[in-house]
Amino acid sequence: MSRSGRPTIAIAFHSGYGHTAVIAEAVARGAAEADAEVVSIAVGTITDEQWAQLDAADAIIFGAPTYMGTASAAFHAFAEASSRRWFSHVWVDKLAAGFTNSGAKNGDKSSTLGYFATMAAQHGMHWISLGLQPGWASTTGTEDDINRLGFFMGAGAQSPTDAGPEAVHESDIATAEHLGARVAHQAAIFRAGRATLPA
Repeated sequence: MSRSGRPTIAIAFHSGYGHTAVIAEAVARGAAEADAEVVSIAVGTITDEQWAQLDAADAIIFGAPTYMGTASAAFHAFAEASSRRWFSHVWVDKLAAGFTNSGAKNGDKSSTLGYFATMAAQHGMHWISLGLQPGWASTTGTEDDINRLGFFMGAGAQSPTDAGPEAVHESDIATAEHLGARVAHQAAIFRAGRATLPA
């Protein structure tokens, strides 16, 4: 936890081709602008020091691309390694949230977000949803609406498979920023509530 009184948000993510990294950066930006301390951790190269940062965080936001209906293999390896924390209840009562990216508009991203939520539940964490109504859901809506893909469990993004990270949609970036800010606000509320509890 932060010694400054501000909540610490850790973003534990894997990015295969750079698109999901753009979303992770947006989540981090949203959390930082909401006055949280933010650490971003690429789980494919995680170090002991970074594991300790996850252990100390108030909230962990999980992120990975959706490959073949679930999170990437590198993220699964990280999740499996987190079982050491599961055995010792290190992440119990932390907040959790998630984001994912795929090439298709839907791309079975709900499966990946559900996987993140299940992992968080196994750790005894509290899941924070996206908290947005779906955009682009009426004749007056457009693909520039925030939450244009209409996910509720977390932030979903879509990136063309034949384009680089610069092609990540601005709406998806804004949606990811919203998720980071929402988790930061909820983490601040949790910290304030814990401070009122007797020692």
